[in-house]
Amino acid sequence: MTVRNPCRELRLAELVAALSLGVDLGFDQPMEHVLRQCVISLRLADRLQLGEDERSTLYYTALMVNVACHSDAHEQAKWFGDDIAMKAGKYRHDGRSLRGLAAGLRTIGAGHPPWDRLRIGLEFALGGFREVDAMIERHAALARGLAAELGLDDATQRAVAASYERWDGRGWPAGLRGDQIPLAARISQFAEYIEVAQRVGGPEAATALARERAGRQFDPHLAATLTGDPDGLLAGLDTARSWDVVLEAEPALRRRLRGDAVDEALATVADFVDLKSPYTLGHSRAVADLAADAARLAGMADDEVTDLRRAGLVHDLGRLGVSNAIWDKPGPLGAGEWERIRLHPYFTERILCQSPALAPLGAVAVQHHERLDGSGYPRGLRGGAISPQARFLAVADTYRTLREPRPHREALTADAVAVRLSRDAREGRLDADAVEATLTAAGHRATARHSRPAGLSAREIEVLRLVAQGLSSRQIADRLVLSPKTVRNHTEHIYAKTGAVNRVAASLFAVQHGLLPVD
Repeated sequence: MTVRNPCRELRLAELVAALSLGVDLGFDQPMEHVLRQCVISLRLADRLQLGEDERSTLYYTALMVNVACHSDAHEQAKWFGDDIAMKAGKYRHDGRSLRGLAAGLRTIGAGHPPWDRLRIGLEFALGGFREVDAMIERHAALARGLAAELGLDDATQRAVAASYERWDGRGWPAGLRGDQIPLAARISQFAEYIEVAQRVGGPEAATALARERAGRQFDPHLAATLTGDPDGLLAGLDTARSWDVVLEAEPALRRRLRGDAVDEALATVADFVDLKSPYTLGHSRAVADLAADAARLAGMADDEVTDLRRAGLVHDLGRLGVSNAIWDKPGPLGAGEWERIRLHPYFTERILCQSPALAPLGAVAVQHHERLDGSGYPRGLRGGAISPQARFLAVADTYRTLREPRPHREALTADAVAVRLSRDAREGRLDADAVEATLTAAGHRATARHSRPAGLSAREIEVLRLVAQGLSSRQIADRLVLSPKTVRNHTEHIYAKTGAVNRVAASLFAVQHGLLPVD
């Protein structure tokens, strides 16, 4: 499978909506939570008879609520254990109430032994409250910055930055009160909480929440609008496909990205996602560039290289769905933690598959942890089931990951990484052509061709290893997702190049030239 030009044109709304699905995961909410709150926001806009400009501002503000809350997940995990569980708690209590304060305090040091929890609690009492306030202020500033980088207008930027303000003036970052808060910010925040209440407890719970917080957190006029017609505002949310509804509701002046603008927007989102951990800053952009350079050296067509680079930019969106208590853990991971990590490429695919333009990128990105011998994840694909582009992405991601520090180890030297990748290629986990091209693109001296004796291609070496194991053409075809005829052709080429006349001779050639995997 090779992706061809999935992003000749990308609607900005598709990109922002896809990013919102990652935000859902980061708040432990079902995917399309943000999309559903956008639907509620637009229904409120209809009741309030907002003009097209106001509606456009509201549309993007609603999609970008909480978009920056992952940016200091490292610090959140330090104080509260599971940063995702902590953020999910915002919907259970008013954050400015005593009950909300008590609920937050109970999570301090979660996941740590009792004495560590006591130490973390004391540290939090000394400076943690101020740090949490500063976090929310940073979220607002970063969200505004992202809106600006995506080319959204000043009104939208101001509204996005005011998403944590409260009607009573006790919000963040500026303590705005009442009508000082942009209307789009008031509506989108109200819709955010109402969506959760409605989903969990139905219209009755949503109206009860609106009444309870009217005049404190919520604009009382918005609360009255909902309580006066809850069925009209909330009807059909459980049955409508929110993605389609939101994309169809995009403002009349639709923003379309083409050419370099697509790459710039994807790179902006990639940099933003990489903020989730101090260990991954700039990782996605570096992987994308290295994979593209390597594929170009290997002779991949220009349009395929472009699409590979774009897949590299979005390959780690699914990291938003895994807690930093796991990503930033300095010690060994437990079985359950590893299972969560193994899901993050799948999350990336699910985030991107909603968009016709982005789905083909997701089909490549989901394979960046697959390995040719079937030892990878999330699906344990083998051989030909892994696309050519994904093979280059896998090598580039491995190279960059090993060259970067992680909480459990220091960064490896370039030479050590080269040795590791060469071994993985020799043992059949990574594509040998992709490894050779990646090391060259990364500045290593080109490896000698004697690593692939007799002029064997990387695919022929894969077939030779299975022939040596005594597998039939049919079995090899099933393993590598090829036709039996193609396998027979490869086998004939192997015999011709190596001078072997049967399986035993071919197997001996493989042993003598170090082509078989070793333990």
